[in-house]
Amino acid sequence: MNTPTDPFQPLAYSIKEASRVSSLGRTRLYQLISEGRLEARKVGKRTLIPAASLRALIDA
Repeated sequence: MNTPTDPFQPLAYSIKEASRVSSLGRTRLYQLISEGRLEARKVGKRTLIPAASLRALIDA
């Protein structure tokens, strides 16, 4: 299990990875992004979700 002090914890997740670790579907993730409830960054063509933003959504 990853903890905040784990040096191998990812900084961000792709949509596919975020869907897997959060058990939320791709459509729901994009909906949360469009509602402003989940942060997303575009890096080239990829959409990345900061791990802290995903954790904050789940913890809220």
